[in-house]
Amino acid sequence: MKTQTCNQKVELLNEKRTKCLVYTRVMGYHRPVESFNIGKKGEHRQRTHFQENAQ
Repeated sequence: MKTQTCNQKVELLNEKRTKCLVYTRVMGYHRPVESFNIGKKGEHRQRTHFQENAQ
């Protein structure tokens, strides 16, 4: 029964989620990743992402 309760919670949370747009900087301007063609989306997934530590 506990598993069913957890699954029900996840389903409820998924219903309340909001789709967000991911932007990346391309050739000096920002562009949403969802507007990329299939090849560029693949390249974006393979990139190494990093976060700069706040000082």
